This record gives sequence, structure tokens and C-alpha cells, in this order.
Amino acid sequence: MFYVPDGTTRCGYYECKSCGNRFLDIKIGPSLVCPYCGEEPDMEIGPDEEMPQISEDAKLVQMLEGEEEIEKYDQLLSLAVTGGDYNWI
Repeated sequence: MFYVPDGTTRCGYYECKSCGNRFLDIKIGPSLVCPYCGEEPDMEIGPDEEMPQISEDAKLVQMLEGEEEIEKYDQLLSLAVTGGDYNWI
């Protein structure tokens, strides 16, 4: 799971169209590389290898502001991942 640091007051809520995962990120933009299925480029490629295409499949669903709202979404995402296990939080 991908977390934002405690005390964050502004972040983005994203959903990846490739894998369907939802996550919070402190970077805010119309789209990002998914931390679950996105491929980080390997800068140490050989001359016969092609540079991998970076696709920003995670689209911004909503911009969240305020610590309380971010904590609420973080807990909801944690519950979704754990299947509703409140003891995990």
C-alpha cells in the first residue's frame, strides 16, 4: 500500500485505469505513474535495448485538503485493502 506522511494537508486521490488500484500521493497532477503496476525506467540499458515507455495510467479522482479528510481517505483505503479488519489500523 502507498501512504502519505502524517501531517499531510494536501494530496491527490488517484485510481489506476490499468490495475484498478486506488492510492493517495503527495504529488498532485492530472495523472501519475501507478506505484503498483507502473514501470520505473532503467537508465542502465544497453545499446540494443529500447527505453521503456512510461505510461501515466493513474488518473486524479479528487484533490484532498485538510488533515482530517486525508486521514479519513487513508483509513478507508486501508480498510479496503485489509478486507475491513479494524484491528489492523
